[in-house]
Amino acid sequence: MSDPGGTDTGGLRRSMSFADLVVYGLVFIGPAAAVSIFGSLDARSHGAVPVVYLVATVAMSFTAFSYAQMARVVPRAGSVFAYAGAGIGPRTGFLAGWLVMLDYFLIPSVAYLFTGIAMNSFVPAVPVWGWTAAAVLLTTVLNLAGVRVAARVATVVVCVEVLALAMVLIGGVAVLVTEGPTRGWLSPITGVGQFSTTAILAAVSVAVLSYLGFDAIATFAEENVGGGRLIGRATVTCLVIAGLLFAAQTYLGALLSPVSPDTLAAHPERQGAAYYDLVRVQIAPWLSDFLSVAKGAGAAFSAMVGQAAASRILLDMGRQARVPRIMASVTPRTGVPTVGVLVAAVVNVLLAVWAATQPSGLDTLVSIVDVGALCAFVLLHASVIGYFYVRRRGDTRRIGRHLVAPVVGAAVLLAVLVLANHRAQLVGAVWLVIGIVVVTVQQRRRRSR
Repeated sequence: MSDPGGTDTGGLRRSMSFADLVVYGLVFIGPAAAVSIFGSLDARSHGAVPVVYLVATVAMSFTAFSYAQMARVVPRAGSVFAYAGAGIGPRTGFLAGWLVMLDYFLIPSVAYLFTGIAMNSFVPAVPVWGWTAAAVLLTTVLNLAGVRVAARVATVVVCVEVLALAMVLIGGVAVLVTEGPTRGWLSPITGVGQFSTTAILAAVSVAVLSYLGFDAIATFAEENVGGGRLIGRATVTCLVIAGLLFAAQTYLGALLSPVSPDTLAAHPERQGAAYYDLVRVQIAPWLSDFLSVAKGAGAAFSAMVGQAAASRILLDMGRQARVPRIMASVTPRTGVPTVGVLVAAVVNVLLAVWAATQPSGLDTLVSIVDVGALCAFVLLHASVIGYFYVRRRGDTRRIGRHLVAPVVGAAVLLAVLVLANHRAQLVGAVWLVIGIVVVTVQQRRRRSR
């Protein structure tokens, strides 16, 4: 069984650098993640999307800070499973791991399906499900090859997506210099028409979902060269970089968008393609296509990181006998939890291919993602309070860090959960109930021995 302090890595190899960790987080988030929901946020915020992302970055910084606190004292691959177990108790730890696994199964499946749809639009002879299955196979092979190989590929993917964004930003600035903005220069800050704090906060509840994925960094706590402290630094750095990228790309989009926020609100079917359309109309059609391809290909490698993260959580849960112990097996040659990777891959391909063959498959998956991670994040904040404040009997020397910050972070996440899709809330509740049943059965079996 693993040492709670993380000295026993269970066969995992410490080879990841600070840069590798940041790249993994950015790949899972997607440097251009804001592009996909720009239209929706533009309509909700009345054109003040950059403000939305700046507020969302601050809001999510509380969660990143809690990850940094717990990674330092519990540097294990289990992430929130390990943190909640140490800060609250083993049963809560299981539920935290159970909840976050819902997203680590669903988010990669959605990402794989995005890749399948994008590639099918360029090569329609191959069906969406075929491209989707091929993406799962390719990235699973990379994960099985070892974390160093996967990290190198992830670095290339991030560079391509950032290159596409850079070209959009440069092209957009050139248009602004020669032709001026379509909307007012201050409109990305003040909004189009009357500024609405309520509208901004409502849009923030959607924007925070763009950041989900940076937490995957914590699952590589036993494979980096600097231990838990490096995990904390990388998590916060990744969040800041993503926030700046999101603010920059949406500031440009808000200046150049030829469609008003009111029009997007009246025609929600135009929201998904709003950013691609403005790049096509205002800058260059080929650049819009390049951005689309970069995001389509990047989605598969985002899923690769999610798959790897899921396998590490399964590994730690296996070491603690919370799931079958075979999940804890690590291949000596590659230092990879092979069984966990394969289990995650099977679940991913089944969900993604199923969704690819259903008329509303994508909408179904998209509507239920994120709730598991948000619930697990709430337990993460509770873990900080439990580990540092309750166990130390109300130590007031760092009350802001160990009590105020996690309470604020949990409050933000609970507000997002309240505003979540009702189908997502239902699926999350059912998944939680199943987890409670599982942990109850496990507890009774242990008592009967």
